[in-house]
Amino acid sequence: MGRALQLARRGLYTTDPNPRVGCVVARDGHVLGEGFHVRAGEPHAEVLALAHAGEAARGATAYVTLEPCSHHGRTPPCVDALLRAGVGRVVAAMTDPNPLVAGRGLERLRVAGVAVAVGLMESQARALNPGFVSRMERGRPWVRVKLAASLDGRTAMACGESRWITDEAARRDVQFLRARASAILTGMGTVRADDPRLDVRLSAEALDVDGPVRQPLRVVLDREGRLTAAARLFQTEGPVLVLTDPQVLARQTRDLAHVNAQVEAVTVSRGHLDLPAVMNLLARHQVNELHVEAGPVLCGALLEAGLVDELVLYLAPHLMGATGRGLFDLPLGRMADRVALDISDLRAVGRDWRITARVVGPGAGDEGR
Repeated sequence: MGRALQLARRGLYTTDPNPRVGCVVARDGHVLGEGFHVRAGEPHAEVLALAHAGEAARGATAYVTLEPCSHHGRTPPCVDALLRAGVGRVVAAMTDPNPLVAGRGLERLRVAGVAVAVGLMESQARALNPGFVSRMERGRPWVRVKLAASLDGRTAMACGESRWITDEAARRDVQFLRARASAILTGMGTVRADDPRLDVRLSAEALDVDGPVRQPLRVVLDREGRLTAAARLFQTEGPVLVLTDPQVLARQTRDLAHVNAQVEAVTVSRGHLDLPAVMNLLARHQVNELHVEAGPVLCGALLEAGLVDELVLYLAPHLMGATGRGLFDLPLGRMADRVALDISDLRAVGRDWRITARVVGPGAGDEGR
């Protein structure tokens, strides 16, 4: 199963919106075949592993990181392939949270006389697909907020200047986070201040993938309809989704008619786009992992709404002073209101430090509580 998880990770940047899945077919400790899912619409991990094993798969054990699918999607059910191959046993790391599967694949195997076990290295399998699991179980993406700050927690000078807080190594590291995401979210404040592209600038060789690099969906929250076709977002490859107030939808759609933009309306609550509604809409767009690069207002609002699952903070070894801009705009007045974090990783990236943390206190999503 450990090898199957290694294989699954090879699809980290390519399988979206499908989960990353690996499979190993073995007998008596000897690997007979292996495979991993590469892209949506292409063969699943089980099919590739069985093809690799050939006739030797009959009576063998298939170790798969996710319950084999039992429904017709863009490819036939993997359960059918396993039954045709005559495997004697299937070991799945976890049950598929997709309601279309949700145990049905394992049950079909049991009914057909195949021995079934589930739960081996389940936590590692879930950790490999946080977005897919979140979308299936909670109806919203896994939200990862990326931030860069000085050692005294400043994201920009008082005048707004922010390039560059971190060094080149950290900025390159962020590209890998973007590459694994289904979508990148920002707000109009960041678009107006930085005019970002929000694309993946790594080569296929750097990502160790075959074929073209997948560009995530870029999502802009623009309640007032201020985004124009001149933005750098529209000068690079990849789709852009603009979410706006229903009252400005027609105008915004007309203004962006000649660029690669899709404009949709979202409910407005207390003068702002309703963030839970945004997440529900993105889930309908099959967004698994949502990567957020935004200013303190939007990041603070997401945290306050309990929609942030993970923070990735790059700290640069310099000070920017008391007048610089902070990380989050949060109305916290007491020590009891603090947002608790669980640091899962701390490492040097060039001259900077990268902290990865789960939100576990007030402001945490359901998965973080």
